[in-house]
Amino acid sequence: RDRDVCVSGFFPLICLVPPRLSHHTAADLLPLDLLSRVLPAGGGALEGVRMVQSRGARGVRITEAQATLSFPSSQIFINCPLFPAEFSIVVTLKQHGTLLTQADGEYVFTLVNERTGRMLLGLRVSQGDLHFLFRDGQARRRVTFAGVELADRRWHTLVLAVSGHFSTLTLDCGMPLDHERPFPDDLHTGGSRFFVGSHKRWKGLYTGLLRQLVLLPGSDAAPRLCPSSDPGLAVLSVPETLLQLPVQPSSGDKAPAEVRVTGGSEPPCRPPEQGQLWLDTRRRGVFLCDGTSWLSMLQERRRLDYVEDYQDLYTWSETFDVELFQIPSVGLFMATANRDSEPGSGIYKWTEGKFVLYQNISTYEAQAWKFFTIGRRVFLVVANSGGRSEDEPEYSVIYKWSPSKLKFFRYQRLETHSARDWEAFHIRGEDFLAVANHRRADNNHNIDSVIYKWNPGTRAFEVNQTLQTSGAYDWEFFSVGPYYFLVVANTFDGVTTHINSTIYIWLAGMFQPFQFITTFGATDWEMFQIGNRVFLAVANGELHKKGPSLYTINSSIYELNMALHAFIKFQDIVTSSAVDWEFFSVGDERFLVVANSYNGTSHSLKSVIYRWQGSEGFVSVHELLTVGCRDWEFFSTSEGSFLLYSSATSSLSQVFKLKTY
Repeated sequence: RDRDVCVSGFFPLICLVPPRLSHHTAADLLPLDLLSRVLPAGGGALEGVRMVQSRGARGVRITEAQATLSFPSSQIFINCPLFPAEFSIVVTLKQHGTLLTQADGEYVFTLVNERTGRMLLGLRVSQGDLHFLFRDGQARRRVTFAGVELADRRWHTLVLAVSGHFSTLTLDCGMPLDHERPFPDDLHTGGSRFFVGSHKRWKGLYTGLLRQLVLLPGSDAAPRLCPSSDPGLAVLSVPETLLQLPVQPSSGDKAPAEVRVTGGSEPPCRPPEQGQLWLDTRRRGVFLCDGTSWLSMLQERRRLDYVEDYQDLYTWSETFDVELFQIPSVGLFMATANRDSEPGSGIYKWTEGKFVLYQNISTYEAQAWKFFTIGRRVFLVVANSGGRSEDEPEYSVIYKWSPSKLKFFRYQRLETHSARDWEAFHIRGEDFLAVANHRRADNNHNIDSVIYKWNPGTRAFEVNQTLQTSGAYDWEFFSVGPYYFLVVANTFDGVTTHINSTIYIWLAGMFQPFQFITTFGATDWEMFQIGNRVFLAVANGELHKKGPSLYTINSSIYELNMALHAFIKFQDIVTSSAVDWEFFSVGDERFLVVANSYNGTSHSLKSVIYRWQGSEGFVSVHELLTVGCRDWEFFSTSEGSFLLYSSATSSLSQVFKLKTY
C-alpha cells in the first residue's frame, strides 16, 4: 500500500502524499546545502578548517575532526523523521594525487545515530573506489562503484542518485553507472547527526578539498547539472563563504617562496615543481606547473596557414602503417610496417630535423606497429599478416627495447591470423593487448580476435578473452569517465562489406557489446574529444554487395549522447576508399585529416584536412595530393608541427610541415 513519503525543498522537510498525488515536482525542490550548515555564517573563522584555492576554485580542507563540523538532522527532518526513499547527493571534491593511506578510506559525509553510534548513511572514498553505505534494518549495506579515479589532483563532481532498487553514479557529467540494491523506505533519522568530512572521529577524516555537498530530494540532480561547460566544477549549490572569503592557505598549500623560470624544451612538471614557470620560446608562451601538467598563462595563438613538403621518406617497400613514439632520454622514433619480408620493416630516428634509418627488423607482410610500455619496460609489437611459408603458422611478434644496447630485440611470439592491427591499453592497473585477426588461411573472415593480458608473474601476455569479428581491421580503445570502451572496425564477412562494427564496454572484468554501428568496409576508428564532447570517426572503405563495388561513399562521425547512452551520427563526409583518420590540434583549432586511397580507377588522390567549425561540424580547408595513402600521423618537435603519410602502393612516404601564423 502507498504510504506518505518525505520530501524537502523551499520549506522545512514535511510529509506529503506520494509524488504522483502531489502538486510538487522534483524541479520545484531546492537543494539542501549540507556544507553551508557546518561553515560559520558571515565569513567567520572556524578552528580546524581552511579555505584553500586550487585550480581556480576554492574548497574546504578539514584538519581536525570535531563536533562543530556537524549538525543535527532535525534541522532538515523537522516534521518527518524518515529519510527520503528517492534522493540525490551532489559532491564536488579534489583529492590528493597520492593514494589514500587508510585502508578503510575517507568519509565525505556520514549520518550517525548519536545514541547508538551507528552510521545510518555515508559516502566513502578509497583507492579507486567510491562506497555508498546505508543501514537497512539491522544490516549494514554497501554499494561500491569500482574504478572511480579521483586521485588525480583535479576537481570532480559526483552525483549519486538513489531511486527504488537502483543507485546511479554520474562522474563529471559522464555516462551513468548503475548498481542494483534496494534502498530502505523506512530509514529513521530520529536522534541522528550529519558529520561532514568524517565519521565522528579522527579515523576516516577526509583530507582532500570539499567545495559542494548537497542533498536533493528526488533523483534528477544529474539532468539539472548536466551538460556543463566545466563538468568537474558543475554547480548546484556552493556555500557563499567559498565564493566570497579570502583564501586562507594551510601550510601544505602555501605558494613556494621562490619562483623559478625555466626556458628551453618542456621540463618535468611534478609536485616538487608546482608553482614554477616555464618559458617556451618556440611556442612563445608562459606556462605554470600545477603539480601534474603545464597550464598556459600567456601564449601566442597559432593558426594553420598552409602545408608544405618537408621530407621524402624512402622505405624498403610499400608501407601500410607508421607508428611514432618517444623513448625518454633517447629520442623520437618511427616504425614503418612494410610489405616485403626481405629486408623487412624499418625503425627510423628523428635526427637533426629528419627521419634517419636506425634499425631494421624482419617482418612478414607487416600491417601495423604498436608502441606501449609496462612500468619501465618499452615494447613494440608488429602485426604480421603472413608467415615464413604457407605451411607454417603466422606469428606476430613483440619486441622489447634494450636500454644498454639501444635496440629492439624479440621478446614474445603470438599466433595470429592475417593480423591487421594491435591496440595496447591499461585498465585499473592491468595491461592488455588486442589483436585484430582479419581472416584465416581458408579465407574465413568470421573468426575470433583476441585480447591478451600481461601476467606479471610470467612476464608474458596470455589469452584473456576472444571476441567474434568479421574481417577485423582496427581496434580503438578509449575511456569516458569511469567507463572503458573498445571498438572494432569490421570490414568483410565473406559476402558483403555492409556489416556492423561493434563498440564494447568493460563490465565485470570483460568486454561486452555496448552498441552496433553499420559500416561499409570499415578500416579505422578515431576517437577524439572537443571540450566535453566525445566523438568517434569511422573510415568507410568500400561498399561491396552483388555487382560492382562503390569506393566513393560516406565516412561518418558519431557523437556520444549521454542521455541516450549511445553514439549518434553527427556528420557524414564523402571519402574515396578512406582507410584512416587522424585528429590533431594547432593552437586552439581542431582538425581531422582523412586518408583517401582509391576511387575505383586511381590511387593518386587528394587527401583532405578538415577544420572544426562548431555547429557546422568539420569543413574542408586543405587538400594534399597523395598516392595510395594508407596512414596519417601528426607529431611535433622543436622544429615545428608535421603530418606524415605512408603509401601502400609506393615505397615513398612523405612528411609535410604545417606552417602557422
